Amino acid sequence: MSGRVTLATVATSAGVSVATVSKVLNGRSDVSESTRARVQEVLRQHEYVGRRPEPVERATVELFFQGVVNSYSIEVIQGVLEAGAAADVDVVLSSRPPRSRAAADRAAAGGRATQWIRELTATGRRAAIGITSDLAAADLAALSRARLPLVVVDPINIAQPEITSVGSTNFAGGMAATQHLLSLGHSRIAYLGGPPTSGCNQARMNGYRGAMEAAGLAVPKEYVWLREFLYDDGLAGGAALLDLPEPPTAIFAGSDEVALGVMEAARARGLRVPEDLSVVGFDDTQVARLASPQLTTIRQPMREMGTVALRTALQLAAGEKVDSHHVELATRLIVRDSTAAPARHPSLT
Repeated sequence: MSGRVTLATVATSAGVSVATVSKVLNGRSDVSESTRARVQEVLRQHEYVGRRPEPVERATVELFFQGVVNSYSIEVIQGVLEAGAAADVDVVLSSRPPRSRAAADRAAAGGRATQWIRELTATGRRAAIGITSDLAAADLAALSRARLPLVVVDPINIAQPEITSVGSTNFAGGMAATQHLLSLGHSRIAYLGGPPTSGCNQARMNGYRGAMEAAGLAVPKEYVWLREFLYDDGLAGGAALLDLPEPPTAIFAGSDEVALGVMEAARARGLRVPEDLSVVGFDDTQVARLASPQLTTIRQPMREMGTVALRTALQLAAGEKVDSHHVELATRLIVRDSTAAPARHPSLT
């Protein structure tokens, strides 16, 4: 048949109304099976091709991180992606290089601090999620002006009222890790953590100090070593702690990667874990189970943290109220093979 086939053409051939043909095309249930079959046969005979439906705009969320992607951030990213897929939301992953506070202030003065936010709004992002991110005041102000909701997982800067964040019970985790080592008989316990300004690091360190104080034990200044949450920092910090005149018999590391660095520093000095040195990590990433010996650690629900961040960002984007601007998910101690009672080693007792 020549010419464009319309709904009216199909309706006339099938002996039904145009509305009935439209119902069949849209999969409506209020059409009898015999009528549906007749209309579908006419559609096939006429090789009817309807208008292409307008594409449905999918919500898109920006997921960004600063610094190096490590085992912790991979777990959080996976949680965000899984939650996005379940909510039929696209997640765009991007990286922003870390900047010093002075560099952030210079960028703000030159109008560059908000360029990335203008790009986000121009591309139709509904919300932004940051992982361990430190945002300048100009960025926060620009996000507010753009009405672009922001949720940060484990913010680098101490939690601020205007920032919605998701984390874990870091203080309780730090206390549980230290109490575990104390219960084994250790008294010379060191803490090797992340950036001093990091909220999660502060909480873990305070949990450590709280447990030591409750046990009536002083913490020597040199027993607290802060840098970053990466393997190389654990290697350097572990070396510094183990080379002290009176080294610790146990080290609580602020992350699993730091703990692995400590274990390598011990191995390089001929020390065995846990016979000569007990090590506890934090996160319970895959590397904790791949370590040799397997790592005793504090488990935080990283994927669930990513899921909660995505759901919270979508709630804010929809103009809904959230129960709390800072959510903390529970941590728990996972005991494996890297901790034991202190040994009677000449250099460690």
